[in-house]
Amino acid sequence: MERPAWAPREVDIEKASAARLYDYFLGGSYNFEVDRALGRQIEQAAPGVPQFAFLNRSYLRRAVCYLLSRGVDQFLDLGSGIPTAGNVHEIAQNINPDAKVVYVDNEPVAVAHADLLLEDNPNAVAIEADLADTGYVLGHEKTRGLLDFSRPIGLLAVAVLHFLPPGVDPLAVLAEYRRVLSAGSYLALSHLTHEVDSDQVNQITRLYAQSQNPIQPRGRGEIIALFTGFDLVEPGVVFTPVWHPESPEDVGEHPDRSGALVGVGRKA
Repeated sequence: MERPAWAPREVDIEKASAARLYDYFLGGSYNFEVDRALGRQIEQAAPGVPQFAFLNRSYLRRAVCYLLSRGVDQFLDLGSGIPTAGNVHEIAQNINPDAKVVYVDNEPVAVAHADLLLEDNPNAVAIEADLADTGYVLGHEKTRGLLDFSRPIGLLAVAVLHFLPPGVDPLAVLAEYRRVLSAGSYLALSHLTHEVDSDQVNQITRLYAQSQNPIQPRGRGEIIALFTGFDLVEPGVVFTPVWHPESPEDVGEHPDRSGALVGVGRKA
């Protein structure tokens, strides 16, 4: 496969990545044929996956707007992915031009594209890092230079924790981030669950195993546990369209088909 001019040299273009698959499902252009080929297989096996991506993106927007309405004006976005329309800094700075955002992703394509996009934006930066390397992320000069940890921060872990390797405990990872957050900070997350169409989830899990980022769905109880140390805001952990919908029509008749459970919690 020929390497596109925009692709960093260290990028593996022979194996699909979760960030580039997500970009593909959202209709983006920063993906390779290997991503598109696997994406088509996933769409055939689980036709609801593109809808999952768009519903998840909509939840991200609603969650960021909710945090802004609660006075949060700085965000740490873990596993931010490849920048597409409706990124956190676009949502936040449209409401509060002074809002600050630090993006974290281990996909070089995501970070390279973010660097270009944010070149003239002093209030948003991107770090290439594994979110599980909490010491590196929290101690990075870009993080410390932009975020004020003495004030509330919105910690975002949207559609990313199910990609942590089997040996990495997501509760332990989140505990390290929670430890440095001041009172009044929030955690917003979404997570693929196996408490839906089990056949489709099994197919998704099987196909993602062929990528650089195998996937690990979790049950409702496990996802609720991720909010340890945070007080869940209403309506708690629910399927994606049910969290603060903008209209009853947005929920639809089968919100479980979103495939993910989401929630927002506040650190007291």
